Amino acid sequence: MLFRSRRIDRALAKRARYRYVQPTVQRGDEGGWVVHSPCCSRNVDPSGGVIPIAWLEPHDGGWTLHAHDHGQGRWVVHLVSRQLPELLDELCADPLRVFWP
Repeated sequence: MLFRSRRIDRALAKRARYRYVQPTVQRGDEGGWVVHSPCCSRNVDPSGGVIPIAWLEPHDGGWTLHAHDHGQGRWVVHLVSRQLPELLDELCADPLRVFWP
């Protein structure tokens, strides 16, 4: 388990958006790993507090990457893959600003 957390940490260090903030990776209440990050744009939290941005959930067939819908306060499936690196690439590139709003 620790290996996967470190793998996620290493991938996040190479992300495209908000490279100056330090996201954290924690075990999720429902399994998997949840990524939290300071809200630099202040679009979600005007005070710039730490918000959940992604949940990486392992399952028998691979992985699911969830984005946090802050308006609804729930997780939304963003991408499903057999391979964790594909999901990490999507999370780190974030071309549509889904994860770092």
